[in-house]
Amino acid sequence: MPPRDSSTLTGILLAAGRGRRFDPAGVQNKLLQRLPDGDFVVVASARTLLAVLPRVVAVVPPRDGGVADALRALGCTVTVCPDADSGMGLSLAHAIRHAPLDRHDAGGWLVALGDMPFVADATLQALVHAIDDGADIAAPLFDGRRGNPVAFGAIHHAALLALDGDQGARRLLAGSPVTTIAVPDPGILRDIDTQGDLPA
Repeated sequence: MPPRDSSTLTGILLAAGRGRRFDPAGVQNKLLQRLPDGDFVVVASARTLLAVLPRVVAVVPPRDGGVADALRALGCTVTVCPDADSGMGLSLAHAIRHAPLDRHDAGGWLVALGDMPFVADATLQALVHAIDDGADIAAPLFDGRRGNPVAFGAIHHAALLALDGDQGARRLLAGSPVTTIAVPDPGILRDIDTQGDLPA
């Protein structure tokens, strides 16, 4: 399924978490760990998103250790969320605020996580196509389990802006119709949460 150059979705990359489970001391940033191919975790996540959507807004925390610089070098628009420690919901709302619906035909957002570098391009393309074809929310499904990233249509603009706390968009997903797309992609369930999650 080829990417659609005409898609009006904007990519959102959430890269503002502190990764306390990866390193409780806060010394090592999990997003800046190297993968076997040499890329940082967050760079690999961003590359996949940029391969599908040319417009990507990344949200980072203050004092990010170099995450913002790495993402800007790739071509992402980077915005700093001063309240990142208050939870993913606030970070997502912040990102949406900085990815405005500046065109009447804007279709929505594909929200990806900076610590999920193993998602396949084809999965992102399928989610984009679903929103372009009229779905309000689209999420991938592997082996009966729903994963990330998730795409949101423009109808959810106000609800996304109102998010706060640590739940991210979970409440919105629970209370809205979600188009699930079965994909042969275990990467939708695989994040870098602990040091043991890094591939050897």
